[in-house]
Amino acid sequence: MRLDKFLKVSRLIKRRTLAKEVSDQGRIQINGKEAKASSTVKVGDELTIRLGQRQVTAKVERIQETSRKDEAAEMYTIIKEEKVGSSEA
Repeated sequence: MRLDKFLKVSRLIKRRTLAKEVSDQGRIQINGKEAKASSTVKVGDELTIRLGQRQVTAKVERIQETSRKDEAAEMYTIIKEEKVGSSEA
């Protein structure tokens, strides 16, 4: 499944256009490699997403074409969530 579609269906990012923008800006990695919106996501992949001041690392557990809101969280497991900031003195 395409990265931008997975992010939308899993609700890690709410809109597919936003998922595409974020990935095309180089703020998403799959298994440590920079990923574009068209990159393929597979079960077992580790996604690192930088959104604002947060960095989220999630493991892909399941791929589905569509999901209800209550099923979306079952598509991934959050491994790590941390604040990243430029306020280091």
